[in-house]
Amino acid sequence: MLKGWFGEQKTEFNLWFSLDKKLYRRFHDVIIPSSNGTTQVDHILVSPFGLFIVETKNKTGWIFGSETQSKWTQVIYGKKYYFQNPLRQTHRHKKVLSKFLDVNESNIETVVYFNGNSEFKTELPSNVLSYGLGSYIKQFNETVLSNDEIERICNLLINNEGKISKQEHLQSLHDRHTSDTVCPSCGSDLVERTVKQGSRTGNRFLGCSSYPKCKFSKDIKVSYEKRNPINIWIVILVVIVLIGLSQI
Repeated sequence: MLKGWFGEQKTEFNLWFSLDKKLYRRFHDVIIPSSNGTTQVDHILVSPFGLFIVETKNKTGWIFGSETQSKWTQVIYGKKYYFQNPLRQTHRHKKVLSKFLDVNESNIETVVYFNGNSEFKTELPSNVLSYGLGSYIKQFNETVLSNDEIERICNLLINNEGKISKQEHLQSLHDRHTSDTVCPSCGSDLVERTVKQGSRTGNRFLGCSSYPKCKFSKDIKVSYEKRNPINIWIVILVVIVLIGLSQI
């Protein structure tokens, strides 16, 4: 937790010194409401060139991953640690922010920034960086938002500050990730699907209705009642018999 906080502070200082504060309005540690819970964004920049979402990862060592993998791997001194694909996080951030601020998704850029002493060992998309954050953002130089739009967006973000607590956000995360109806990655509906090949052929699972754009899936939890209907009836019959005997 503390490590993540220091990482976010390092990114904040990086943005402060590398980008013109008059041109890029900054918002840090923002919790945004959505139709299926909340989402927390490390850094949001509002500029004439669009909005920039920056997801910070304070990780060291070797980093392995790809755009499609659900989990990425961090290797430090031969030990492996797994973490959620941050591109999936920014995918949700972008959708929620677009709807909340009423801004076209095409005017929102996402960046994943590793600010620890890390080295990418697999080829990653151009918006995944370990250095040059300011330079990357500055390459977007086409004006897409008017001054009035920028003020409107900033006012919405300012008015939203403090409305949702960290505890409420954590509860929202728990609810979202345990839901069997809403995709926790993008907010689309979850639908039942069947495995069509491999050792699990025929098994049912829950998959995102936005597939293949979103590849989230989870196993279907079969309740005890569904798996053991006969046992339930036996229990009911035993209770009836005991009640009957007690009245004799």
